[in-house]
Amino acid sequence: MTAYRGFGRFLGAGLLAAATLAAGGCSSIRESRGFIVDPTLTNSIAAGVDNKQSVQAALGHPSFESQFGDPTWYYVSSVNQRRPFVRPRIGTHAVLAVHFDSAGNVSSVERSGIDKVVYLTPDGDKTPTLGRERGFFEDLFGNIGAVGAPGAQGPAGP
Repeated sequence: MTAYRGFGRFLGAGLLAAATLAAGGCSSIRESRGFIVDPTLTNSIAAGVDNKQSVQAALGHPSFESQFGDPTWYYVSSVNQRRPFVRPRIGTHAVLAVHFDSAGNVSSVERSGIDKVVYLTPDGDKTPTLGRERGFFEDLFGNIGAVGAPGAQGPAGP
């Protein structure tokens, strides 16, 4: 009977160790993407005090810059949480937008988070476009007669 009790304790300890290892394998994985936020540095950027050089010295090169309108630098940070065999989820998401005036000085600083993220669902494998539907044969033979037709603009010859 004593040998059986020792075996039961050994078996119980083995099952506990196996359960602990299995639970450790199912923990979530955190992936940081983009700009790594340092609250001390991001809070130090002030309108009217900093310029492009000081912002780049403090935060580094932006994730991307605006192409239209006022010059704006965007610092995008995202932390995804992923569990094994499950799609990744966005845990935290932050965007720091630093707006500059025409002289290159900081005019304003905006912070936004996950509340402004838009989730898009693609519509299958087709992209809706304006215009009319054309069939295979219309695509194949649609240009016959269009070249050199009366009224068509062609190169002016002598």
